[in-house]
Amino acid sequence: MADEQEILNRWRLVLGKYASGQIPFSSGAVNLKFMDMENVLDYLYSREYGDEQEIRKDRRGGSDGSQLTVPDWLHQVKKLFPRRTVEILERHALEKYGMTELLTDPEVLRRLEPNKELLKTILELKHMMKGEVLSLAREIVRKVAEEIARKLEQEVRVSFFGQINRNASSPVKSARNLDMKKTIQRNLKNYDRERQQLVLKNVYFNSRMKKYNQWRVIVCVDESGSMLDSVIHSAIMAGIFARLPMLDTKLVIFDTNVVDLSGYVEDPVETLMSVQLGGGTNIAGALGYCEGLIDFPFRTMVVLVTDLYEGGGYQRLYSTAKGIIESGAKLVVLTALDMDANPNYDRNAAQTLSDMGAFVGAMTPEELAGWMGKIIA
Repeated sequence: MADEQEILNRWRLVLGKYASGQIPFSSGAVNLKFMDMENVLDYLYSREYGDEQEIRKDRRGGSDGSQLTVPDWLHQVKKLFPRRTVEILERHALEKYGMTELLTDPEVLRRLEPNKELLKTILELKHMMKGEVLSLAREIVRKVAEEIARKLEQEVRVSFFGQINRNASSPVKSARNLDMKKTIQRNLKNYDRERQQLVLKNVYFNSRMKKYNQWRVIVCVDESGSMLDSVIHSAIMAGIFARLPMLDTKLVIFDTNVVDLSGYVEDPVETLMSVQLGGGTNIAGALGYCEGLIDFPFRTMVVLVTDLYEGGGYQRLYSTAKGIIESGAKLVVLTALDMDANPNYDRNAAQTLSDMGAFVGAMTPEELAGWMGKIIA
């Protein structure tokens, strides 16, 4: 019976309070929780009705319970639902129903779960933020960016510094590089039978293959709204690259204008909060700026992150790209740089650039690091 009531309660949550006459909640503490859950869901999803909702409110008269405020609603959401559901409800509130109060009220903002979806929303709505709210938003951006970087940095470093080479010994004596198997095998002849101890006369260490050719990497990012996921990962990856000793990293973002953020490349908060989403694009102008940053073409890689929908004229884009390629520099055109690598881009432009000798494709951040590591090696 309890299981049947649980099923009915869940169906009631799906159907909403307008089904109260047919499927009422039963009494008891558990069912009171379901009633609270319904109030929370109704506060959000009743917005779906638009003008019709006002008619429904009039029909219900004064039968509603206490009216929730946004801070109360957010508190109840976190109290009643698991974290994954909380993130979905917050995302719907912001993206589908325009509850921008979530990002303009400091008390509400403090309670939001820092995650990539919230980071994206902050970047889209940061123009609405001032004072304390803006400071809180910057701290959320920092937390999320650092978490993404923490997950990516180890794999990036392996791609550039190289894997352990177990076929060569290293003069660098570090416990991290200790070759235990080789050390034991080579010292078996020194085994002391009386003491039953292995005497280590020689200790062996693995060699790490390090490639320290200095390269300049110019990350050039299209900040149009459709590229938001790629903008986030590009800024974070540029920050990781900037901490690698073999790379001299430049970061450029563009729409119809070009902004050089190389001075802030190691600070993801400054770079991400500088992004102005939307507007047109002038890819050719951005590439022309990057071309001016090339000092040693054969040790330069231009990583252009864009969907290739050009607003400044394709012929100029092709001409500038051709100049970069013919100089000896590497031109990498990423139509997406995010965890899904699922792009939407101008395929004609992509094919033309590929025919010129550019690498064109979509990559995850890990794939980009691996590809760059092989080129620079």
